[in-house]
Amino acid sequence: MGDLVIKTGDLIKITIPPPAIVPQLQAPVPLTGSSTNVMVANMYVCLLGDELPDMISGLLPYTAPPFITPGTGRLQINLLPANMTRQTVNGGKVLLVKGQQFPVTFTVQTPAQQPTPTGPLPDTLPVKQGTGQFITTNMTVFAG
Repeated sequence: MGDLVIKTGDLIKITIPPPAIVPQLQAPVPLTGSSTNVMVANMYVCLLGDELPDMISGLLPYTAPPFITPGTGRLQINLLPANMTRQTVNGGKVLLVKGQQFPVTFTVQTPAQQPTPTGPLPDTLPVKQGTGQFITTNMTVFAG
């Protein structure tokens, strides 16, 4: 059975558990579909590759108390088979569907720092694991 198709205007919610704080991920982020000919509710559908919006695809600042001087990191989204169509394709790419929660990795590029009297101490945890999920307003169009 298929699942609900993700389209322009739907959201991705990424959660990186405490103590890490990534301000740009506090609220769900809107998606933009790259299909040029398949629409749901007059909005282009999202294809594989649309899951990481531009606004969160670059270096993101983060803190992880007690490391309160911000560092930076990058997101990697690891979609599961349940988040993509198996048979339905558009322009050679699979469509994104609601599916289930999927793993997300935040990889530190520049560690956050903890100020101390003897000098700053860097965050020693270079990878933070989290989860992501799609949030859709589409309640009628399914694909599989």
